[in-house]
Amino acid sequence: MKLLERIHTVFGTPPLAAHIAVGKKGEWIAMKHLRHCNYRIIDHNVRVGKHDEIDIVAWDPTDKVYVFAEVKTRSRADVDFRPELNVTYQKKLRMARAARRWMVQRNEDVGYRLDVLCIVENSVANHFIDVH
Repeated sequence: MKLLERIHTVFGTPPLAAHIAVGKKGEWIAMKHLRHCNYRIIDHNVRVGKHDEIDIVAWDPTDKVYVFAEVKTRSRADVDFRPELNVTYQKKLRMARAARRWMVQRNEDVGYRLDVLCIVENSVANHFIDVH
């Protein structure tokens, strides 16, 4: 066992950086929201390829499509720093590429869409559906 692994075993895992902890909490809030909307969570924090990550993969039984959700979280409300402002055109392109790769890797032949969930102060502020 490596020294760092021993230290973590004895003393526990190191605490997450504040922004990482906020993001992880936001993802759990988003998954709870999606479940409440009757979506089935398939996976979360999925790496696709070398550079792409999907925050949440879910199934929407109403529309019968996979939902690839990006979660943007803010610990406090600020009109000038809304979560959705970080969903740029480039981010949407990366989301679409990751979704297509995920579908191809699993040989899925159904529809999909890209959603963005904005979490502010521990609740869902917005759920943007089909952000293409």
